[in-house]
Amino acid sequence: MDKIRVLLADDHAVLRAGLQLLLNSQDDMEVVGEAATGAQAVAQARQLHPDIVLLDITMSGADGLEAVRDIKEDNPDTKVLALTMHDDESYLRHVLEAGGAGYVLKRSADTELLSAIRVVHQGGTFLHPEHAKALLGPTVETAEELEKKGSDSYDLLSDREQQVLKLLALGHTNKQMAEKLFISVKTVETYRARVREKLGLRGRAALVRYALQRGLLADEEE
Repeated sequence: MDKIRVLLADDHAVLRAGLQLLLNSQDDMEVVGEAATGAQAVAQARQLHPDIVLLDITMSGADGLEAVRDIKEDNPDTKVLALTMHDDESYLRHVLEAGGAGYVLKRSADTELLSAIRVVHQGGTFLHPEHAKALLGPTVETAEELEKKGSDSYDLLSDREQQVLKLLALGHTNKQMAEKLFISVKTVETYRARVREKLGLRGRAALVRYALQRGLLADEEE
């Protein structure tokens, strides 16, 4: 079995050492490199082509979000999972907008982190339930955008496409959606492509944010 190759990027050496021990103890993961700054993370990702970059977006003296953008630009297939101590949904918004695949709090860097790595490696987006709920309320700008085009665009989606969009927002992988909807993974990918085309959105993060702002998870929270 191929292991999930992870690059650790954090300016605290002790934390990196602890995370390395945790990840390397898993049968399906291995740490392939470390970085102490955003610039080092970008350079290491360019050289190592890891599956996952576990990145502290608030490293001292560095713009973590800019590092996320640079890593994704250089390595579109690499997933970036943000790691931070800040329990603030605004950080998650920025991470998703920059192209990140999820967000894990440092205080939860144990089983939740391991789950997050596996979810994003399979193509999913990791959202903590509390943060997902906080993201349900759209900003004023988003509300205006939805009023202009969102409702009409959403109405263009078929029932199955709406199902795929909702499952995507809930963090399901293509394989999980295929199993849940009793269709093939290839068909799921086709539906996702249609959703992107009809909504005029590009990237998984944009689709997730759109679904959250539309309130598609409201039923799940009740």
